[in-house]
Amino acid sequence: MEFLRKHGSSPRRRLLTFAATGTVAALLLSACAADAGGEAGGGEGSSEGASISFIPKNLNNPYITLELSGAKEAAEELGFTYAEAAPLDAGADSQIPFIQTEVQNGTQILAVSPNDPDAVCPALEDARAGGAKIITFDSDSAVECRDLFINQTSVEGVAAGQLEQLFDQIGGTGEIAILSATAAAPNQNAWIEAMIQQIEESDEYEWDLVATVYGDDDDTKSFQEAQGLLQSYPDLAGIISPTTVGIAATARYLSTSEYKGQVALVGLGLPGQMKEYLDDGTVQAFALWDPSEVGYLTAYAGKALLEGTITGAEGDTFDAGKLGSYTVGPDGLVIVGELLKFTPENIDEYDYISF
Repeated sequence: MEFLRKHGSSPRRRLLTFAATGTVAALLLSACAADAGGEAGGGEGSSEGASISFIPKNLNNPYITLELSGAKEAAEELGFTYAEAAPLDAGADSQIPFIQTEVQNGTQILAVSPNDPDAVCPALEDARAGGAKIITFDSDSAVECRDLFINQTSVEGVAAGQLEQLFDQIGGTGEIAILSATAAAPNQNAWIEAMIQQIEESDEYEWDLVATVYGDDDDTKSFQEAQGLLQSYPDLAGIISPTTVGIAATARYLSTSEYKGQVALVGLGLPGQMKEYLDDGTVQAFALWDPSEVGYLTAYAGKALLEGTITGAEGDTFDAGKLGSYTVGPDGLVIVGELLKFTPENIDEYDYISF
């Protein structure tokens, strides 16, 4: 299997062979900052010339493109050799061959956004045994398989923000549905679980959650799932889509259907993708954060781990460049910031969250 690896402005091809089983759908590797070969400089306790590799959930996802833009920016600031690799699909096992390849390459800092919290663990443990620092970002693995988890904002905050936006539009009664990413996605499942708990605990939320469906973070499948929801539940009052792919596809379907303006749509979306649906009245509000900050903070956390200034223990603190100082919470959790809520009135203030 052939991979493309770029070093600085001089790309070169390298033939690598997998011992791993399974088929890799796609791969993109690129590097920046440090010089050729991916050889680490500095000694123990130093991050000079270190190698860092990002393995997101999949490719062809604008949200991930934004995340990786922040990762590249930080890697350049830190003088790291940067690489990224991912499959085209978000299958539970799809990332494993990419992790194994980075183990073979001797990557010093491995940042992964798992599609499944457990499937990647054996490969991550192999990487750790080889000396790599393991960070999960955006979505988490089992706690014992990594050193840190960089999360966008709190699970409870993401859940509450979406429910509040829905309540503001339809009140506390009626049929609602959730259109998520993949059935195994750790972050989406955590948000859904938190939303269900908050609905059960609230005296105001008397919604009937009639269905949870999965678009697999695929635009076409998400569009079809949205269409299917309205066919199956014509009295649906609202849809929550906690995925940027899902909410954009659902908005596109609603915008040309008889349900435009009749069915509320909230969730997590990119301002650049969702602005047209705010402008035409398909959507009244949605939420997210700045994805580039997730990638940026992950790279700086890797530096601190590699230099040994933190171990991932609760209370550890580290510097994250332009984002300031951060403190590690319980179970190695680091929260990037607060949930941002977008409306027609403020959407133009966030045009920098684009791709």
